[in-house]
Amino acid sequence: SQVSHASVEAVLKSDKKIVDKWRKEGMKKVVLKVKDLDELMKYKREAENFVLVTALIKDSGKTEIEAGTITCLAIGPHDDDKIDRITGNLKTV
Repeated sequence: SQVSHASVEAVLKSDKKIVDKWRKEGMKKVVLKVKDLDELMKYKREAENFVLVTALIKDSGKTEIEAGTITCLAIGPHDDDKIDRITGNLKTV
């Protein structure tokens, strides 16, 4: 569910033209894993340096995760090549 929150938040923050293009292309989403919070934040900074939209999600604490815990990061939507410059070396979940 956290990935879904991140995806929606990123789309809401994105330029309408980019979202329209992304929707026409099938709304690609890829879930990748990092080893820890430090690595996640590194990818957030890199994405922002490339002027890509990011959405960092903190859990609300309504399930088994403590409130305020950072759970995931969305990058995009945008062109695959721009996102792959940052995340291309990560493995899928």
